Amino acid sequence: QVQLVESGGGLVQAGGSLRLSCAASGRTFSSSTMGWFRQAPGKERDLVAAISWRGGRTYYADSVKGRFTISRDNAKNTVYLQMNSLKPEDTAVYYCAARSGVGVGTQYEYEYWGQGTQVTVSS
Repeated sequence: QVQLVESGGGLVQAGGSLRLSCAASGRTFSSSTMGWFRQAPGKERDLVAAISWRGGRTYYADSVKGRFTISRDNAKNTVYLQMNSLKPEDTAVYYCAARSGVGVGTQYEYEYWGQGTQVTVSS
């Protein structure tokens, strides 16, 4: 079992930055692939970024490449999403998720989810 709690969301102007954190509890965190997803009103939940259990491999959606950075600290059971050069279209609820399988996977392959944190980018 893995429990996930996100924090760090908020309101920011376009061009600004936010850093999301996801604190995990549970013995399997360090062996889990971690992902950040987001869901805007009326839209599907999309994968934004993912990181392998050792942190050596990362994945980014095209829409955030060069602006977002995912990282993890297994000693602190925490995964981060640094978001720079934010745009209004980044506005969404951001979710942290964990999966025990190898590889990025689809949202349906992530077994554990946080409650989400709202990110709002004003123009």
